[in-house]
Amino acid sequence: MAGLPKVKEANPACGFKTLCLLTILWQLGAQKPAPARLGSNMPERAAKESDMQDVLTAEKTATPSAGAQAHSGKHPEAADFPLKEARKLVKDLWKPDARIYWTDFTLSALIGWGAVAVATMAPLFSMVQILAMLVATLGLYRAVIFIHEIAHFRKGTFTAFRRFFNAFCGMPMMVPAYTYADVHIDHHKPQVYGTEEDGEYLPFAVDKPWKIVAFIVQAVIVPALLIARFSILMPLTLVIPPFRRFVWKRASSLVIDFAYIRPAPKKDQEMGWLLEDFFTGLYVYAAFALMYFGYLPWALLGVWYVVTILIFVLNGFRTLAAHAYRNGGRERMDQKEEFLDSVDIPGNRYISSLWAPVGLRFHATHHLFPGMPYHALEEAYFRLKSDLPDNRLFLEATRPSLAAAVVQLWREAKAAQKA
Repeated sequence: MAGLPKVKEANPACGFKTLCLLTILWQLGAQKPAPARLGSNMPERAAKESDMQDVLTAEKTATPSAGAQAHSGKHPEAADFPLKEARKLVKDLWKPDARIYWTDFTLSALIGWGAVAVATMAPLFSMVQILAMLVATLGLYRAVIFIHEIAHFRKGTFTAFRRFFNAFCGMPMMVPAYTYADVHIDHHKPQVYGTEEDGEYLPFAVDKPWKIVAFIVQAVIVPALLIARFSILMPLTLVIPPFRRFVWKRASSLVIDFAYIRPAPKKDQEMGWLLEDFFTGLYVYAAFALMYFGYLPWALLGVWYVVTILIFVLNGFRTLAAHAYRNGGRERMDQKEEFLDSVDIPGNRYISSLWAPVGLRFHATHHLFPGMPYHALEEAYFRLKSDLPDNRLFLEATRPSLAAAVVQLWREAKAAQKA
């Protein structure tokens, strides 16, 4: 492999694992038993297949091989990925810069909530209101996505930042930090990624295409489910412990698989989860009380609802472009296979960061180095692209744009149904 020339990547066009949709009331009827959690020391497995040329041809044309629904998403050359060399090249990029986190999040939240205020006071359907709602969507979307970084913080670090996030974004948007923390870490475990235990994975590429459309359309009801979760279910969880445990398992996770059952919290997590639930509920009740007594206009609720829909739609497209989603067999993958089932979309630094903020346009690179701070992922990507002795496999995870990634997913899903 070392003798092969580097592959020159086409200039990516500007281009939308996280966040993902919150499982609220739909999960109350889910009956899938909770899977057992396996140990973390899984051996590395190479996924070789005999007919290499046919597989590579299918990859280029975005058409999976016959019987793809029964197969895993493992790449046939995953064992050859230069993981050790990649780690050496980025060993100096692991230190998070607290100043970047605080500044970026604070400005994003201020811009987002300021635009919400402008949209609330502007005449209905006026150009000012429409533009303000677009700005609010982009600002609050970026702020909300910091929940992804919080999930990766080491225990005991950035505690003040987590509280600040909850107070100024997580709770008013009804996505407190705990709804994503452990769920997302499981998504990165080699023994969990892509399996039925992974709440952030569905095999879209080998399933019915209409499910891709449904995944985006369902964003319309997400705000209503969020309100119901924290205004109706939350008070009941305070007084009925068995119901609290039920809700935590089935209606308290930012995932895309509505059958997902979350593991119970550890003893030292229970009070934190309970407090985040309680204070998020207080935000909801306080907002409705202020609107009822005339201190806030009811238009605020409408603006919040529409902005939340737009955030989930935007994040839905980003999620569809985050992975290849070919693991129809839901088999376990090692880290190399996980990377090659994920997607990087470098695009334009400024435009692509609007639909994939906080480093998420480098999602495959993030899966190579989950603990790397978001502000270092761009440097890591381009360093690996230019400095790896053989960058061919590394660039196989790259797509030229958001549209190209989503179209490829759609075509593979359609092809899988014909196979």
